[in-house]
Amino acid sequence: MKHKIILFSIVAIDTLILFFQTSVISISNHEVNLLYGDVTFIQYIEHLSLNFFGKNDTALRFPMILFHIMSVLLLYKISQKYLKEVRNRLWLIVIFILLPGVISSALLVDSAGFIIFSLFLFIYIYDNFSVKFTYPLLLVFSLIDATFVYLFLSLIFYSLYKKDKYYFLFNMILLTLSLFLYGLHIHGSPKGHFLDVIGLYSAIFTPIIFIYVFYVLYKRYLTKDINVLWFISAVPLLLSLLLSIRQVIYIEDFAPYFVMALPLAAQTFYASYRVRLKIFRTKYKAIFLISIVFLLVNFFVVLFNRELYIFIDNPKKHFARKMHIAKELAKELKNRGIFCVSTQDNMYKRLMFYGIENCQENKLIEQNLNEVGEEYVTISYKYRPIYKAIVTNINSR
Repeated sequence: MKHKIILFSIVAIDTLILFFQTSVISISNHEVNLLYGDVTFIQYIEHLSLNFFGKNDTALRFPMILFHIMSVLLLYKISQKYLKEVRNRLWLIVIFILLPGVISSALLVDSAGFIIFSLFLFIYIYDNFSVKFTYPLLLVFSLIDATFVYLFLSLIFYSLYKKDKYYFLFNMILLTLSLFLYGLHIHGSPKGHFLDVIGLYSAIFTPIIFIYVFYVLYKRYLTKDINVLWFISAVPLLLSLLLSIRQVIYIEDFAPYFVMALPLAAQTFYASYRVRLKIFRTKYKAIFLISIVFLLVNFFVVLFNRELYIFIDNPKKHFARKMHIAKELAKELKNRGIFCVSTQDNMYKRLMFYGIENCQENKLIEQNLNEVGEEYVTISYKYRPIYKAIVTNINSR
């Protein structure tokens, strides 16, 4: 009973923080394009939420937060197979929640959060029920998102390993169907993006955790201690590294699969820790504590990212700038009685979400932050100006 209370408390605090973050970030240009661009499953879910709860930031990010909460609960259930002690499972949940990539997937409107939830759902069903129950689930996956092509590819290799010809054939059919529906984007000549991808993985998972999980996958391969979870984690990772030699890859398509290796990494870590005498456990404790410190630092940087503008000379270099300004700018324009503007950049798409229409009557032009005057529309965080623009009225005769 005690561990359930602790788990509930962790999830509750995590949820409150995420909902708080919805009030301090704005819709990004990428999210606007996803919301009003080509029809996707995520777009459909988002429109359902916006129609039900109204057009606001909370409704926009509610589906992503919900997928995140369900992912946490599924991970806890899945980890029971790999971690016998409740305390260790709770620590795994904390690490998962604090991962920079997981925080982003829980807030940003993108397919990453949904993919993480879907993969955990597949693993949970595969581990706890008959494999037959995964057939309809995989068929649905093939019809709603192109990113599941890497799941089918992983399961093809897993089927070969297990010598399961029926599962192999089924996933081959789904792979072919997915490629037919969404295509395959492999192009380019060697351009040296390999190190860039390693850097992105390290940023998403923090360097220590990425290196350790990579080591665990490699060690399990050498010892033949591999299962379906290993294939789902390792195959997309290797594919992403191979593709990065030729082209820039969309890391959000591959990172959710790497997350699936966390239970394996936790199991290996705690197994190595337990078999050693207390006097030889120091380095494991140090690795664990350093990892938690890195995660907490990243977490607080994300949580209080607005405060970073105080320390940055050029506000345009802020890592989260694409998630700022639009909401406050729309509010300021409305306060001035301006309800439609045109602008040379993509800001008008973001402003439309907050009720500022696109028109040719008023032209919004971004200005240098050093400009001074009451006529300027200025957006400031913590008394630090980060955006300045002027609205010019164009008379049409």
